[in-house]
Amino acid sequence: MLTDTHAHLDFPQLAADLPGVLARAEAAGVRRVVTIGTGIESSRRALAMAGQYPQVFAVAGVHPNNVAEEAPDFAGAIREIARSPRVVALGETGLDYHYLPGTRGGTAEDDAANKAAQAAAFRGHLDLAVETGLPVVIHERDAWDDTLAVLREYAGRVRAVFHCFGKSPAHAAEVIAMGHLVSFTGIVTFKKAELLQRSAAAVPADKFMVETDCPYLAPVPHRGKPCEPAFARHTAEFIAALRGVSLEAIAAETQAVADGFFRFPR
Repeated sequence: MLTDTHAHLDFPQLAADLPGVLARAEAAGVRRVVTIGTGIESSRRALAMAGQYPQVFAVAGVHPNNVAEEAPDFAGAIREIARSPRVVALGETGLDYHYLPGTRGGTAEDDAANKAAQAAAFRGHLDLAVETGLPVVIHERDAWDDTLAVLREYAGRVRAVFHCFGKSPAHAAEVIAMGHLVSFTGIVTFKKAELLQRSAAAVPADKFMVETDCPYLAPVPHRGKPCEPAFARHTAEFIAALRGVSLEAIAAETQAVADGFFRFPR
């Protein structure tokens, strides 16, 4: 059995045919899906799906790129959503400097304000994680040093996974040394992803999970098409080949990691 540990089932591309999406996942051996909130309403939709489908679990949070659109004090709403046992983590949260205002004609002051707002929201999620005991799903893009600096403030108090990990074995080792995990998407199957492939081959078996980040990042042989949870199988098969083990071994190992990290209710 495989778990897609990071999907966006509430996005229109998937929500329009959710029973079909989940049936195709089941047929591919992906029998559990974690759907991720990107804002308050998205998190509520994720929880509703988790309440309707027993193989779906929810994560509640505000994506760093959506911080400016959400209520300044979103923590109360996320805390309320996270009371449900169907919510197994907080996020996705973190820092994303790829689309700062300066990339769209803004000023350095705009960039500084945006970074500060993202950092405040990130700490808000981490504070909730300490309060609730839930793990955290981290989104990081072009903000590695700052993301780790914030996480170090919570050393020993939170459990986290760097979703859609795309960096070197040395970066992965840095995350693991802090007591956290990494998760690989279909990017690892891309022809030019040699560095990431080295990471997927080197990370200890008990320190990584697989995901799709669907409807994005479809793996080979579906690259360029809308992604869905069933495609986590292709990523797992590719990583198994990189590591010289069977798909069954990767499935068992990543399943054990997912069970330990999310602590799914039985």
